[in-house]
Amino acid sequence: MHPESPAPPGLTHRIGRNALTRRDTLWLLGASVGTATLQGCATSPVTGKRILVGLSESQEIAIDRQQSPHQFSADLGAVQDASVNAYLSEVGQRVDAQAERAGLPYSYRALNANYVNAYTFPAGAVGVTRGILVKLQDESELAALLGHELGHVNARHAAQRQGQALIAQVALAGLAASTENSDWAPLIGLGAQLGASALLARYSRDNEREADALGQRYLVEAGYPASGMVRLHQVLVDQSREQPSLIETMFSSHPMSAQRLETARLLAESDYAASARAPAQRERYMDRTAHLRALAPTIEACQNGETAMSRKSHAEAQRQFATALRLTPRDYPALLRMAQCQQAQGRLREAQRYAQTAREVYPQEAQAMKLAASLKLGLRDPAGALAELQAYDRALPGDDGITFLQGVSLEAMGRRDAAAQQYARYLRSVPQGQASAHALSRLRAWGMVK
Repeated sequence: MHPESPAPPGLTHRIGRNALTRRDTLWLLGASVGTATLQGCATSPVTGKRILVGLSESQEIAIDRQQSPHQFSADLGAVQDASVNAYLSEVGQRVDAQAERAGLPYSYRALNANYVNAYTFPAGAVGVTRGILVKLQDESELAALLGHELGHVNARHAAQRQGQALIAQVALAGLAASTENSDWAPLIGLGAQLGASALLARYSRDNEREADALGQRYLVEAGYPASGMVRLHQVLVDQSREQPSLIETMFSSHPMSAQRLETARLLAESDYAASARAPAQRERYMDRTAHLRALAPTIEACQNGETAMSRKSHAEAQRQFATALRLTPRDYPALLRMAQCQQAQGRLREAQRYAQTAREVYPQEAQAMKLAASLKLGLRDPAGALAELQAYDRALPGDDGITFLQGVSLEAMGRRDAAAQQYARYLRSVPQGQASAHALSRLRAWGMVK
C-alpha cells in the first residue's frame, strides 16, 4: 500500500466556495482510486506444476470483464477502424486456437495509444497499440506478438502479477497526484505518461522466455514461419536503439534482450526449420492495415509530443501536436493530447476547445469526458463538470473515482444531500484511502455519520 498523501491545505474550504485550484483538481483525481488484494494457487496448464497465482480462473475472467474496458479507455479506446480491429481478431483467433487454455474468452483490440506496446489481462483480453502496429511489416510478426501475449495468459504469468500490479498502479497514481509541481503525469488519467498498461504486469525474464517459447510454438502451429518471432524481436531491439523513448514502456513491462532474439533465431533454424516455407503474409498485412499505416507520420508527431510533455517541454509538445493535427485534423489522440498540453500550460479555455472537438470525433470514448470534467472543475463550473462525469459514467460504468468526483461537483454546487449520497456510495466501494478520508470528513461535518 502507498503512504497516504495529505489533501492540499484549505481544500474543503475552497470546495465550499466553488474555487478549486488546479492542484486541488489533480489531487482529487489522484485520490479517487482504490485497490484490492487477491491470491490463490493453481496448476500451470503448460508445465503441469503447482504455481502461486494472484487470481483463480473465475477471478481472471471477472477482472478482464470489469477492468479491461477501463484500461483500454485509458489507452484512448479502440481505433476507429472496424476493419483493423476485425483483422486483429482474425489473426488472434488463428493463434489462440493453438493455446492450452482454449476455453478462455480471448478478445483483441487495436488501441489509439501512440506508445509502442501490447499487453493482456489475465483471461486474454489483449490490447495492441497503434504505435506498435505501424512498426510491424507482416502478419507473422503480428501473430508472434499476439502469441507472446497469449503465452503469458496460458502460463498464467498475468494472473501471478495482477495483484501486485494493481497495488503499483494505486501507488503511482497517488504519487503523481501528490506531487505539487508535476503538470503532466496526472493529466492523462490515473496512470503514467506513456500509459497505465505498463502496470498491468511486470514480467520476469524467465516469464518472458517462457512466453516467447509458447508464442513461437503457437505461431508455427497456426501456420506461420517461426521467423516471425525473430523479426518481431529485431523490430523492437532496433527501435530501442533508434528511439528508446518510444518503447520504454514495453521494455519496462516486457524486458528485452539480444539473448531472447538469438534464442528465437536458433529455434527458427532448428526445431522449427520446416516452417520457413510458410507464408509470412506481408501483402495481406499491408492491405489490411493500410489506413492505420497512413497515420504513421501523425502517430510519430504524437509520440514526439508525448516525449516532450514528459520532459515538461510544453512549447515543443504543442508544436508536435500541432503538426499531428495539420496532418490529421480529426485525430482523436492528437486532439486529446493537445488539450492536455494546453491544460498543463494553464490555458483552460483553449484546452476546452480541443477537448470538445475530441468528444465530437469519438463521442462514445470516455477519456475526453474525464478531461472535460477536469477542465470545468478548474474553470469553476461544477455543474458542467457534473454533466461530463455523468456522461462518463454512462459510457464506462464502474469507475469509483467518478462517483467521488460527482460528490465533489455536487458539493461545490451546494447540493449537500446529493453530494452526501455520492460520498456514501463511494465509501461503500472504497472504504480506505485519500478520497475516502475526504468523503468521510464531509459526512461527519454534515452530521450524517459519527
